[in-house]
Amino acid sequence: MGNHYVNNEQFLQEMIAYKNSVKTAIKDSTERPRVPDYIGSCLFKIATHLARKPNFANYTFKEDMISDGVENCLLYIDNFDPEKSKNPFAYFTQIIYYAFLRRIQKEKKHMYIKYKSMENEIVNALIENNGEDLVASHMQGMMHESYSEYFIRDFIETFEDTKRKKTNARKKKKEVEDANANSSTT
Repeated sequence: MGNHYVNNEQFLQEMIAYKNSVKTAIKDSTERPRVPDYIGSCLFKIATHLARKPNFANYTFKEDMISDGVENCLLYIDNFDPEKSKNPFAYFTQIIYYAFLRRIQKEKKHMYIKYKSMENEIVNALIENNGEDLVASHMQGMMHESYSEYFIRDFIETFEDTKRKKTNARKKKKEVEDANANSSTT
């Protein structure tokens, strides 16, 4: 066990002790105890190590991901039940994993808004100037677009395509649910 960065058995014992102190505080109507430093350091270690995995390693907002992961763990710490699971490491790793995915989606949405507004500014400038020379020079520039311009355009198209697919899937699911509801009432 010495080579693992979180000792799951000790983590479990600390969680049990913490949950007991919370129960006692509630029963006695006293102030809720702080999360012990050991539990906090375990949560931080789990988040930090998970952020090093290849599917999360190259994001520039890793610190935000880690913060979101730890924050989510603290929000849902009371949901951990040692009677159901003896593995707090796995429980909190899942919470952190999904917090990372939510942060990535949030950042992608921000990037989409930023890139889309840049694209709209270019189009608006072309329309305002209403000059064929400007349109022609922009079209010629598009033939020799840089990698970053290609990346931005590709990112926008991929984001919009994914959003469209999700919307269509939700509509189809609702249609099926409505059809099932109608068939069960007749």
